[in-house]
Amino acid sequence: MRKFNPSSNHPDRALQAWQILISAAMSRQTLTYKGLSRLMYQKDAAGVLDKILGHVAFFCKDHRLPALTSIVVGKGRGTPGADIPVNPSIMDRAREQVYAYDWYNVVPPAPAELAASFAKNA
Repeated sequence: MRKFNPSSNHPDRALQAWQILISAAMSRQTLTYKGLSRLMYQKDAAGVLDKILGHVAFFCKDHRLPALTSIVVGKGRGTPGADIPVNPSIMDRAREQVYAYDWYNVVPPAPAELAASFAKNA
C-alpha cells in the first residue's frame, strides 16, 4: 500500500489535495493554505502548495470543472493566491459552483493526468 509522505512528488500530492478539497467542497467549507498544509503534512508548510494546487487548478480548467482550488484561501485576505487561475471579480460565484458540483461523481484524476495538465498550462 502506498502512502503520501514527505518525499511524494507534486502530482501525487495534488491527488492528495484533490481528495481533501472535494471533501471540503461537498461540505461547503473553505480551507486556508495553512489548514490545508496541516492536513497534508501535519505541520505548517508555507510555500509548498502553489505547484500542488496548480496541478489541481489546471486539471479543472482543462476538463471544464468548477475551480476547485477557489476554496483554498489566504488567512488574512480570504482569497486564493495570485497564481491560482480564478478571476477575483467572480470569486463568490466560483465558490458556489464548486459547492454545487457533485465531486463524488468524478473519478479522481491519476497523478499522471494532473501532471499533464500542469505541464500544458504552467
